[in-house]
Amino acid sequence: MPYARSLRSRRSDSITVQPEGGTYRPLNNGDIKAVHETTVRLLQDPGIKVGNLEALELFAAGGARVDFQEARVCIPRGMLEDAIASAPSRVTLCGREERYDLVLEGTRTYMGTGGTVLNVLDPETGVRRPATLQDVRDLARLADALENIHFFMLPVYPTELTAETVDINRFWWALNNTAKHVMGGVYTCDGVRNVIRIAGEIAGGIERLRERPIVSMVTCVMSPLLMDETYTALLMEVARHGIPVVCPAEPLAGATGPGTLAGTVVIANAETLSGIVLAQLVNKGTPTIYGTVASTMDMKTGSYLSGNIEMGLLNAAAAQMAQFYCLPIYATAGMSDSKLPDVQTGYEKAATAIITALAGANFIHDAAGFLEFCTTIAYEQLVIDNEIIGICMRAVRGIEVNEETLAEEVIRRVGPGGNFLTDVHTLTHFRREFFFPPLGNRQSRKEWEQAGAKDTAARARERAKEILARHRPPPIDPAVVARVRAAFPALCD
Repeated sequence: MPYARSLRSRRSDSITVQPEGGTYRPLNNGDIKAVHETTVRLLQDPGIKVGNLEALELFAAGGARVDFQEARVCIPRGMLEDAIASAPSRVTLCGREERYDLVLEGTRTYMGTGGTVLNVLDPETGVRRPATLQDVRDLARLADALENIHFFMLPVYPTELTAETVDINRFWWALNNTAKHVMGGVYTCDGVRNVIRIAGEIAGGIERLRERPIVSMVTCVMSPLLMDETYTALLMEVARHGIPVVCPAEPLAGATGPGTLAGTVVIANAETLSGIVLAQLVNKGTPTIYGTVASTMDMKTGSYLSGNIEMGLLNAAAAQMAQFYCLPIYATAGMSDSKLPDVQTGYEKAATAIITALAGANFIHDAAGFLEFCTTIAYEQLVIDNEIIGICMRAVRGIEVNEETLAEEVIRRVGPGGNFLTDVHTLTHFRREFFFPPLGNRQSRKEWEQAGAKDTAARARERAKEILARHRPPPIDPAVVARVRAAFPALCD
């Protein structure tokens, strides 16, 4: 789009093997421009309500029209464009090991866990129970071992912890149990500062952490068009430290968003862009990620929906808007409203995950483990979703067409009536071309029955238990552990 090209010209030419999406486009170019222009008008009038005095003052100093009595901020077009221009087009979220680094830009696609739920489907009893800190440890270790889960977003809130200790314990124990990137929501400004101190110790210093951020954080904008006092303070605190931050919008079409998908795309766009503007006012150049958790309300029950196809459409459209602005995107897909890992879970998760991935969303969270309107996580579902993500990523990679893959000379060599099974070309290419499901069953019925006739959920539970019994992530340096423990006595054992 012309707007994006004129506004941004900093896209990297680096090469990566990470698949790139962008082939699925629910919005055409005219639609994208219409969403953008509508967003600009709405940010100018009526603007957004901001419940934090410091943020109001920052907006006013930055050139917004601010009504302090009404706590209303109207953002002019030029101010919006300046903020988008100063936010990096490329954000790298690092793992403790470099092989897990995520380069968020363009249409590169990664998928992983999400946050934050209060309940766990117990892998031993199958009964839903409150989440604990041990679940943070175990789920991080499980995600660390699953090859298609690209990052670990803190998926549970340990219900036994206090609000003052939850931030440091969630991040610390996640970092101890996975070498992949850790993202999470934060609940207090002290928690933000303490998590950054801990991550800095692990990374080798605060400056090194800014260069290689092994953690990132999530705040939010309330729908419709409201930045509340608490989450706005958290956003500003993260931005001050220069750590990657997401400020996602969470409208529900038909409730806190319009009853049309296009209108919900507009309001989500306005809300997350307002967060990006504020982050750039706090600290120009802060790695700020465009974000959306948009979905719809169930018009029969009034409840939030997470497994509906409209959520996939909304997030795919949001990916296109982020690409228009040349901003990396945190999107949402791969959830289910079912209560168990069953057929409904499979088709709901696969539908939203694959279209959002094909749209080229960069960081697709909530794609692994969640059930029941995003209130419960299941260990076996994490294993099943690892496979669904693998299928999605194979679809994103598409079909590679070149002289070698077209195989003209191979077809001539084999000739009419021959076969390709033993040809060296087949042996060279089939492992990359074909997706081999680590969990899915492709046995004959007789073989399947002889192996115990287990369904997918049962096999997934077994694999989860096997992984937890044997997998150990690379440890953190014992000297770092000692320093962190001495500095933060509130860390649990």
